[in-house]
Amino acid sequence: MHATSDFKKGLKIMVEGQPYSIVDFQHVKPGKGNQFTRTKLRNLLSGANLERTFKSGEKFDVPNVEYREMNFLYKDESGYNFMDPKSFDQLNLDESVVADSKFYLTENLPCIILIYNDRAVGVECPKSVNLKVTQTDPGFKGNTVSGTTKPATLETGHVVQVPLHIAEGDTLKVNTLTGEYVERVSLK
Repeated sequence: MHATSDFKKGLKIMVEGQPYSIVDFQHVKPGKGNQFTRTKLRNLLSGANLERTFKSGEKFDVPNVEYREMNFLYKDESGYNFMDPKSFDQLNLDESVVADSKFYLTENLPCIILIYNDRAVGVECPKSVNLKVTQTDPGFKGNTVSGTTKPATLETGHVVQVPLHIAEGDTLKVNTLTGEYVERVSLK
């Protein structure tokens, strides 16, 4: 069982008999009254989002979710294709199941496929991935105001805000939980 104090992004809980993943949460301690937790949840079966407030200390069952390691192979018109590196079994997933993970999938990327009642319900990428910049505006010399950013399109089509010194062809480390730029990676 999980309590509201155990909440973290990505935690799987059962709400009203349905499996959900926590997208975001906030513990609130009002001046008057009891503590509570505001959450944004994503239904693992339908992909629908739900915003719900829970009393502090409320407990939730853990859904029977199996985690299977697989490598991303390629995307085609039928969906996203993954392969088990041990048994070589292949799995084709719809875009609704892959969700925001599609922005980080590159060839042979090891991922975790979430299985609930023998049905693939989600994809978890590593905490960070390295992606190449395919398009960004050049930085301007002398424009050194700290904290200034510009948009950069990555090889998967994802757009992130990056510092001005980033150029096309650079490889960037991107956080897959937040979708944000972490650092430039030097390839030796």
